[in-house]
Amino acid sequence: MKKKFTAAIYLYQGKAVKSRMDRTALTEAPEELAKAYSDYCVDEIIVFDLSETDAEHDISIGVLKKITAAAEVPVIACGNVRRFEDVKKILYAGCARAALNFSKSSNVELAEDVAKRFGKDRILACVAAASEISNRGSLIREYISEIIIVNSDDHYAGGVVTEVLAEAEVPVLVPMPDAAPGQIAGLLGREKLAGVFGPLVNANAKEINSIKAFCSESGVDVDGFDAKISFEELTLNADGLIPVVVQDYKTKEVLMLAYMNAQAFESTIKTGRMTYYSRSRKCQWVKGETSGHYQYVKALYADCDRDTLLARVSQIGAACHTGNRSCFFQEIVKKEYMDADPMKVFTDVYNVILDRKEHPKEGSYTNYLFDKGIDKILKKVGEECTEIVIAAKNPDKEEIKYEISDFLYHVMVLMAERGVTWEEITRELARR
Repeated sequence: MKKKFTAAIYLYQGKAVKSRMDRTALTEAPEELAKAYSDYCVDEIIVFDLSETDAEHDISIGVLKKITAAAEVPVIACGNVRRFEDVKKILYAGCARAALNFSKSSNVELAEDVAKRFGKDRILACVAAASEISNRGSLIREYISEIIIVNSDDHYAGGVVTEVLAEAEVPVLVPMPDAAPGQIAGLLGREKLAGVFGPLVNANAKEINSIKAFCSESGVDVDGFDAKISFEELTLNADGLIPVVVQDYKTKEVLMLAYMNAQAFESTIKTGRMTYYSRSRKCQWVKGETSGHYQYVKALYADCDRDTLLARVSQIGAACHTGNRSCFFQEIVKKEYMDADPMKVFTDVYNVILDRKEHPKEGSYTNYLFDKGIDKILKKVGEECTEIVIAAKNPDKEEIKYEISDFLYHVMVLMAERGVTWEEITRELARR
């Protein structure tokens, strides 16, 4: 079992706050924290909903949707779960899992229903003491995938952890204050302990990859960057360097070209931040160290000859020192061509539809649909769906191709009307 480092976001009245006990609002929006934690390579994010009323809880559900849209790691939601419908809202908001508070008997009774409906792997239990899982072994084995130990401010409580680990028959996630890497590795070595969350992870999120590297060297199985090819196996140029082509991991846009020496390569693997060797300054440099425009590693590849690297990164801000997103912005020649990349086509058409919505154009059919309203849009989606069914009876694929295109256009109008993006759709499909 790979041991996890889980970041925590505490929600109160729609804002991210410091902790359970300290409701001081943070300057960062919750979704900004989620994106940053993902870039720092935490393994998952727990969102604690500290709302006190149903109205506040509904606000938290809206924020959860933003968090799951921004996060690139699984999101767990805890707090204010009282009914089956609450679990449904959490999971439909995009969360990978929902946690039930086992200090409430009603939540214990709820476990079977939600596990049978959504799957045991999507249901966790929060406990503050071992007594909350005592004599519930069969229920937990059957309906709970993991236990989270919670306390007043999510700090480590050694006695409680030991007692829960002794009682639990499923993995246990424990809170942890700041600690030395050796202490962390020792704790993670305990059987049934799934990982740590809380102050330790939040305060050291930027250094999680380095902590993971230490734990891995100490024999703890973690989900870190384990290089399959060493620097010694790469083919270097006459200066002992290797060129690195840097690409946006989502759009595949080429951002820049730089060079690495052995030290920069090892630092990149260890920290998860792109680090290069400057040929002009004759020294190592971390991209973004002075500008804040860091590049967080998503993947690193070697070409067939192992003499060039390709880095796919999450780019913060601009890659180029000129302020341009990419260094490659000076056009020399260009031949017009049709770009049929599916995702780009969908995004481009969707953006045109959004533009029509925001800047109406006389005679536009898209604006006609928006003007008529949701009922007209839904009627057209239904009609076009029926046309696909009819076309599918025809052996000629050209007709069905045309009707599917028509249907997708009207679906995109519906998406724009309801504020649903292609990124949200593709993320949902990816989760499935």
